[in-house]
Order: sequence, then structure tokens, then C-alpha cells
Amino acid sequence: MALRLGSIVDALGGELHGNPDVQIENIAPLETASNASLSFLSNPKYQQQLAASQAACVIVGQTMQEAALARGACIVAAQPYLYFAKVTQLWKRQHAAAGGVGVHPSAVVDAAAFVDPSASIGALCVVERGARIGAGTVLKSRVTVGEGCIVGERCILHSGVVLGADGFGFAPHDGTWEKIEQLGAVRIGNDVEIGANTCIDRGALQDTIIEDGVKLDNLIQIGHNVRIGQHTAMAGCVGVAGSTVIGAHCTFGGAAMVLGHLTIADHVHISSASMVSRSIRRPGHYTGFFPIDDNAVWEKNAATLKQLYSLRERLKALEKKIKP
Repeated sequence: MALRLGSIVDALGGELHGNPDVQIENIAPLETASNASLSFLSNPKYQQQLAASQAACVIVGQTMQEAALARGACIVAAQPYLYFAKVTQLWKRQHAAAGGVGVHPSAVVDAAAFVDPSASIGALCVVERGARIGAGTVLKSRVTVGEGCIVGERCILHSGVVLGADGFGFAPHDGTWEKIEQLGAVRIGNDVEIGANTCIDRGALQDTIIEDGVKLDNLIQIGHNVRIGQHTAMAGCVGVAGSTVIGAHCTFGGAAMVLGHLTIADHVHISSASMVSRSIRRPGHYTGFFPIDDNAVWEKNAATLKQLYSLRERLKALEKKIKP
């Protein structure tokens, strides 16, 4: 179902330069857009793609208006990437299949669980005893919400998410491991989105907490008793060990690892593949990995790195000798 260009601007605002009666059949990147597509440009370095694009209309910022008009129709918005996001939401609402609310016949919902009537529980989901699912929340297929876990309002849990599996807790005893029963739960705030096959463990004694607006990508592991602050976002394959407290508005690149029992301040940004091995008390951008290189060069650098401590001690001894 096509959307009239004018109806998009009526719904979302922005300044349209072009024919409002043009019918938009899809949203597409600049390089693959057709004469029935709506596209966007948020980074000026892609200006060359803008000039060559066949899109019916392009969303741009004020600084790119002249270049966009030289090509054809455009919508000028203060924040083009945000405007693009809102267009995708509008498109999804207009094209959503009917009957999305309710519990799929194949789902298993314990009689002692609560599911808000406006929530959607997908195929093969399991909602265990005492769990609560808030208003407008969507559980895609094969999501498991463990006993006593709480999911807030307007959340999206993608396929294969597991909330409330036991945290990894064992006490050593004579060469064996004695299980520590995990007696807490998981509490998810409002407007949280959790990617496919992500696991969030229940707390050992207190709950594992994911605050409002957090966005987690696919294949993330959140250990027991972790707390993640509002609007923090994590890319795929991040791992957070138990009892770490992460602040609000943080970002974690793909495959970043965070050790347990640490504290990370608000507005901390961790580069992909970094290992966070100590608490971070100040906002900022942090990176902790050895850059990729030709293997032979990397091996030489790694061998040198192993000798840094002894070189440091020798330098300190030499400095003592030559001091007046």
C-alpha cells in the first residue's frame, strides 16, 4: 500500500519541496531507491550518492537542501535521521497486519502469570508463574519470560529472548561445584527493546534490572544482578558479567566485554571488542584492544609488549643512576 507524500509530511512535519500527490511505494537507501521510493541523507559525505539517486523524494537537513533540490523533490527536516526513523514507524503502522494483539494458540502462559490485554504474545512463547507482561508489549516467537519476571509497557522482545534463566552461581567444594540457587528475578522497564537470542539472567538475591528505554541487540548476555541505566544501548554479542552497574545513556560496541562487580558512569561509550576490566567513573569514550595488523607485525609487537614491564624497570634503574 503506497503512501501519499503529502500525508507523510502532514503526519510528521518537515518542509516539503515537491508534489505532495506523489505516491511512495517503499523506503529505500539512496543507491537502490526507485522513482517510487522515499530515501534520506543524514551524512554529507554521501552527497555523491544523493546526486545519483533515483528516489522520488529525499529527506535532508537544512545544509543539504540546495544539493537535494538540484536533484529533485525533498523533505527538509531539522534532524533527517530522526525523521527517517519516524517515517519507518509511520510505514509500519500503516502496513501492520491485523490481529497482532493477544496470545498465540501455541504459547504457554501460566495461570498465575499476568498478561495485559493489549500485549501480544507470539508463537511458542512461555510466560511462567508470577511473570507480568505490561501494556502494549510484544513478545515475538519463542520468547521465555521466567518465573516472577516483570516486563514493562511498550517493550519488544525478539525471537528467542530468555528472561530469568538462572545466573551462573556456584560455590567450590572439595573439587566440585555447589549450586547457589538464584532467588531474584528480572525487571524490565518501559520502552525496552531486546534483540533475538539475548539472555538476561535472574538475580541471585536481588533482581537484575534493565531500566526504561534500554536497547539491546542480538546475542547479548547480561549476568545476574546487573543493572543497566536508562536509554543505554548495546550492539550484538556484548557480554556483561554479574553485579555490574551501568549508568544511563551509555553505548557499547559489538562484542565488548564487561567484567563483574564494576561500576560504569552515565554517558560512557565503549568501543567494539573492548574489554572493560575496571570501573569507569567519568563520562567519555573508552577503547581497550590491540589494533588488528598484519600477523607477522602483530606477533613482533605482541612480543615487545610482553617485555614492557622489564623495560620499564630497567629504565627506572637507569634514571636513578644518572640523576644528579
